[in-house]
Amino acid sequence: MATGRFGVEETLGALNAALRPPPPACGPGGSVWFKESSARNLRSRDFLAPRGALRALFGDGQVPKDILDGVAALEGPGVPPIQKCTQTQAGLALQLERPMVFEQVLSSLQGYVAPQPTSSTSEHSIILDCVPLHGPKGPDALSLNQLRAILVADHLAQALRTQGVTVHQVPAVQDSGLRDFLQQLKVNWPSASKTSSAPECTVALKEVLRNHAAVPAEDLPLGVVCKVSLKEFLKQQPGLEGFDPNLDICLVTEDQLGALSELQEAARHCPRHLPVSHSERLLQAESCAGGEACSVVHVVSCEEAFQQQKLDLLWRLLDANAPSRQKHLVCGPVKVVGSPTPLSALQYSRLRQSQMHEASVLKYGVDFVQDETWSEIIGALTSAAVKFEMLSTAHRSQMSLDLEDTSISTKGTKSGAFVMYNCARLATLFDGYQRGVEQGLYPAFPDVSEMDFSLLREEGEWLLLFNGIIPFPEVLSQSAQLQVSSPGIRLTANTEAVCKFLVHLSMDFSSYYNRVHILGEPQPHLFGQMFARLQLMRAVQEVFHSALATLHLPPLSQI
Repeated sequence: MATGRFGVEETLGALNAALRPPPPACGPGGSVWFKESSARNLRSRDFLAPRGALRALFGDGQVPKDILDGVAALEGPGVPPIQKCTQTQAGLALQLERPMVFEQVLSSLQGYVAPQPTSSTSEHSIILDCVPLHGPKGPDALSLNQLRAILVADHLAQALRTQGVTVHQVPAVQDSGLRDFLQQLKVNWPSASKTSSAPECTVALKEVLRNHAAVPAEDLPLGVVCKVSLKEFLKQQPGLEGFDPNLDICLVTEDQLGALSELQEAARHCPRHLPVSHSERLLQAESCAGGEACSVVHVVSCEEAFQQQKLDLLWRLLDANAPSRQKHLVCGPVKVVGSPTPLSALQYSRLRQSQMHEASVLKYGVDFVQDETWSEIIGALTSAAVKFEMLSTAHRSQMSLDLEDTSISTKGTKSGAFVMYNCARLATLFDGYQRGVEQGLYPAFPDVSEMDFSLLREEGEWLLLFNGIIPFPEVLSQSAQLQVSSPGIRLTANTEAVCKFLVHLSMDFSSYYNRVHILGEPQPHLFGQMFARLQLMRAVQEVFHSALATLHLPPLSQI
């Protein structure tokens, strides 16, 4: 019998190996099998090797009996117990021993809901540079494109940490208004007072700049420190690929030097960085000793991408030991549907908050919603609405923003409010059970070893376990995958993975919860099934909480 945490990737790997496919026939990635996810297909199978793939492997598509028996008897790390494997019209269909899988998963929840540090990224330490936060900028000056980049950076920082990566977040937010705005949106970014960055931090950088200046200081525009040719520098760096060919002259400003000094300070705290004096740090910058232990990821909006390439090159030009691996994660534009005028991030947030308040008043009444607790609830719902809208689309793609309140309601199945609502329903469920215990209707929750999970026979119960609980550690890992050693300067991340996962989990849970009466009649012969279902709901609840934590969203106990 398999032990330990079951994993989809491990199972697919073992199944592929059991078929012994020749590599050329496997196609890209070498995978023949795939995991089923639709309710319709899960009625008869959990994994499938399609008939077309079998033909490529075995000519007539018929799997030899010894191989078929080997797949059916497959065991190994991460592989759940198999009930049967049969050849069908669709291909090779495999079904798991579901009661046994229920028992093993629901008896060891921490293996599925707690973050699992993995090697999902090759880095141990990453400097995460949120470009829109550089410079003196209040919330009213933030564009929607910049807000999207901030939310991507915030989620990515937490996702990386759940995988054991050390993350240095840059820059520290100095504007108090911007800091308050980000806190309202549940963005967890470091802050600092305006006096925390001393003017002398950029003095050494200016000294180095004098050796590269193309124009005397007295001939420069106001606010510009010097003028350097980045094109000439880029020609001398044959290993650098992917920069815009139109990069040429850079007018270096005080703000740019301030941003560089913060990046250098972060690089100083990377592994393999030896402590040096302040001037040595700026001039010699023992940053990351060749870049093997630390990389820099610049999260940038599409409107700032070109300027950020300039800053990247400027850092390399001024500091020969700057981290060699610097990647740019560019967020696509935000298109507002039906809005004749541009909308700032602050206006957008206030609109969503107003809509959340109005929806709550309509549903519960104005007196009830005036309660202080509801102010916190509406704030959390607003943050959830904004984050799910901004993060559910792959960061590199353009996203469309519909300002109508129907797109954020608890009934809109793709909204953050819908996810928060279903998370709150779980809290209400367990509150209801606890009240039943206090009233003597139900017995105390038994030890998991005493539960009979063979009583979980509903289609929706397997859907929740197989699509929502077992794959969750891999979803967390996927959301933190960064290919920092790939060629070029562009980088992509799966920052949409957690939001999409939560939306699907909410839909499956909502469908099940609306159909199945979990807290049954207080009859002893019904308690076994009730407790098995409650343990499943406990697992779903913990997955909700763990996933929401990567978005810095608090789980709500009521809506």
